Parts: sequence; C-alpha cells; structure tokens
Amino acid sequence: MSKKTLLIEDNAQNSYLATYLLEKNGYQVTHAADGLKAIEMAKSSNFELILLDIQLPSMDGYSVARSLREIKSMAAIPIIAVTSYAMVGDKEKAFAAGCNGYIEKPIDPDRFISEIEKIVTNSKSKEKNK
Repeated sequence: MSKKTLLIEDNAQNSYLATYLLEKNGYQVTHAADGLKAIEMAKSSNFELILLDIQLPSMDGYSVARSLREIKSMAAIPIIAVTSYAMVGDKEKAFAAGCNGYIEKPIDPDRFISEIEKIVTNSKSKEKNK
C-alpha cells in the first residue's frame, strides 16, 4: 500500500499535525480544506484512505462521507472521521454516513497512526468477508 491519503481538514494547525504524523509514517498526503473540493479530488484520484473532519465549511463531513460513498471508485475506500464532535451519538452518525472509523480530536500523536492502521485493517477484513 502506498498509503495515498486525502486529508479533508479546514484547520491549518490540525492539518499540519496530521500531515506531519502521516508523512513521517510513509503516507502520501493530499489536502482539501472543504468538502466540495474533496469530492471533486476523489473523483479524479485513486486514494487509498480518507481522513475526514466533520465540521467543515459549506458542507459538513457527514454529507461529504455520503457523497464519497456514492462515487463507485470510493465504495471500498476507508473513510475515518477525525473530529472534535464527541457527544453521545456523534460516532454513530459518522458510521451511518459511511465512515469506517472514528478518531476524536485532539489527536494523540503517539496513537494516531496505530489507530488509523487498526481501522484500515478492520475495514479491509470486513470488505473481504462481504
């Protein structure tokens, strides 16, 4: 896996930290600061992973996830919500919208990559068993 990743995040500090951690661990990161741009990028690129903030300008992450799942080439790509939305029901809303995983912000730099890899592994395992 070349780990070609789309990071959908509008906060510069969050984007910087996530990118640093991902690139340090061999991921190739492409950025999108809003959902509409991310959807267009996903249509023309073959990402292997999407990290998705939920609170985005113009279109929330739930809508972005649902839209990404409508793109045939994105159907099996793991989408992980990386969000500060941590109220009761928020995780379930992310899964219902099409996310495969959920990581709360602020991210823990010591566990971020291992959390991602665990979610990706579980997602691929579920996809094989369909």
